[in-house]
Amino acid sequence: MPDISADKLVARLSTGKPVAAIVLLGTDSYLREMCRSKIIEACVPEAAREWALARISVQDSGWDEVLQRAQTMPMLANRQVIIVEGVESLEKLGEKTRQEIVEALGKYFESPAPFSLLLFEAATMDRRQKYSKLLAEHALFVELTIGGESAASLATQMATDCGAEIERDAAVLLADILNSEPSRMRIEIEKLATYVGKGPRITTTHVEELVVAARKNTVWQLADMLATRRRDSALAFLDNLLREGEEPIGLVGGITWMYRKLIEARDLPSGTSGLQAARALGMNPVAAETAVRQAHRIPKKDLLAGLVALAEADSQLKSSNPNPRALMEFLIVQLTSPRAAPASSAA
Repeated sequence: MPDISADKLVARLSTGKPVAAIVLLGTDSYLREMCRSKIIEACVPEAAREWALARISVQDSGWDEVLQRAQTMPMLANRQVIIVEGVESLEKLGEKTRQEIVEALGKYFESPAPFSLLLFEAATMDRRQKYSKLLAEHALFVELTIGGESAASLATQMATDCGAEIERDAAVLLADILNSEPSRMRIEIEKLATYVGKGPRITTTHVEELVVAARKNTVWQLADMLATRRRDSALAFLDNLLREGEEPIGLVGGITWMYRKLIEARDLPSGTSGLQAARALGMNPVAAETAVRQAHRIPKKDLLAGLVALAEADSQLKSSNPNPRALMEFLIVQLTSPRAAPASSAA
């Protein structure tokens, strides 16, 4: 079956077409919980969940229990959902044991129980493995990621859930600087909702003050070092940030947002005042004035090339086995070089 994104899952479930199994693939806890809830809502009435909803860890209980439960008709319900945890542990088993499990799963999928839906949850999965290929044939794979536009819409819904409203531009900004990661977005939305209370909507200024400003001593200080090509200072600053617990993926998101603002700021005259720049850039005056000043110290071609390098770094950080520190150090070297280039040669 083809893969779908988390935001397309609800539409797929609403078609009513039966599916024997669904795989939730990814690490984002918010999306996993959201998808799991939607699947349960679509398949099992609330009154029947005590009997028609099960959670089984294959590491603790084994695959036999999963398949036996799947073939046992639930009481007082037309359909049941069986949440299967630890699927990726199959990759660590011996070849003989793994083959036996794959054969048992294959036999089940030849004639799956019409009253059961197997919900597999995995952080990662090696698509080259036989079990993964088997699931790809019979299960619906849901990637626990979400695109920028959908992430902004999700941020709007999160704000509503928290009893607040957020401006569209603020939702886009929040999704952008948090790399469209729902779990992190939810945390920041809760902070923002508490901050504005029952009063005004959450604006870009609120996002800058509470979310971006939380990184003002990271991205904007780092921007000055990048603009003046102070590589040693930038590497030392990066080391301090990582030691203090800053997440590399968050830093890349913050720097990417900064680069986009610098590109916008570079189109403004160098003498533009903070207030004028603030209106053009959608930032507070102090940050906008800083952006204009720094933007004109970096050639536009280097800013554009820097975005390419940042996009590649973001992709590599989300890969299965990244070396975050080495990748971030390589990125800093690129961004402080006379001409930034894609990070494709990073280790």
